[in-house]
Amino acid sequence: MAINNSTTVVEFLLQGLSEDPGLQALFLAFFLLLYIMALAGNTLIIIAISLNPRLHTPMYFFLANLALLDIVCTSTVLPKLLEGLVGKSSHISYMGCMTQVFFLIGVLGAELLLLTAMAYDRYVAICRPLHYNTLMSWSICVLLAGFVWVIGIANTSVHVGLLVRLNFCGPNQIRHFLCEVPTLLLLSCSPTTLNNIMLVIADAYFGVVNFLLTMISYSFIISSILRIRSAEGKKRAFSTCSAHLVVVTLYYSTIIYTYLQPGSGSSFQNSKVVTLLYTAVSPTLNPIIYSLRNRDVKVALKRLFPCFH
Repeated sequence: MAINNSTTVVEFLLQGLSEDPGLQALFLAFFLLLYIMALAGNTLIIIAISLNPRLHTPMYFFLANLALLDIVCTSTVLPKLLEGLVGKSSHISYMGCMTQVFFLIGVLGAELLLLTAMAYDRYVAICRPLHYNTLMSWSICVLLAGFVWVIGIANTSVHVGLLVRLNFCGPNQIRHFLCEVPTLLLLSCSPTTLNNIMLVIADAYFGVVNFLLTMISYSFIISSILRIRSAEGKKRAFSTCSAHLVVVTLYYSTIIYTYLQPGSGSSFQNSKVVTLLYTAVSPTLNPIIYSLRNRDVKVALKRLFPCFH
């Protein structure tokens, strides 16, 4: 059965990464490894931060939230991709497609908000260190994290709510390996004006506004670092935010590129590569970039798992 009486498409056909059996086997091994690494790395980060009192600080609190979002992100995308690579099925039900869209939009929006909150945390730590305990108290941290999750859920609820109102009369082949709003809108036989308007608004807020807020935070951070007289002081201050800046740049550039590129030709292949960067590669690298190279986290992991020595 379809979601409503006006919907005739009951399942969608996802487009794979490649029709070449050799490449499919290579992709299967590669993305299975990425998925295992992403789950293991982010789970270890959450466990280490939760069980070690020394890591109960705002920075690591936000890192734990980021790790949880990364687990949800990879688990939303990679299992279905791996299923298609194994050759079992490249079909996804209407409900399964809407569910994937719900979690994907919710997680991506929440991650952009969380990156902004993390930039604010670094701004306070470097530019206003004497007021850090007041401006980043636990009540404020919980409030910021709650805001991230609530706004992310509210945003995706609006998009999915508008999406299920559309009629899908066929064709049902999605030119992507996952369900995503822009590709689904191309298949709708209903007017999609409101959906496109809400996409632009969401992209402007989650992409442009949060990116500007993050860059404003880093402009103050860099200005403060340059005023530090000692080279060692500058290096220590910059080391606390350099990893975050790298991930912010990669994350925003991939997402903005995905939604600004034209909807035809080789851009669909490019979109697959870019989507994999922020749904598979980034969640795998985040634990390494943010935490596993951090001395405090290494110590915490060694205490929890002696085999890490």
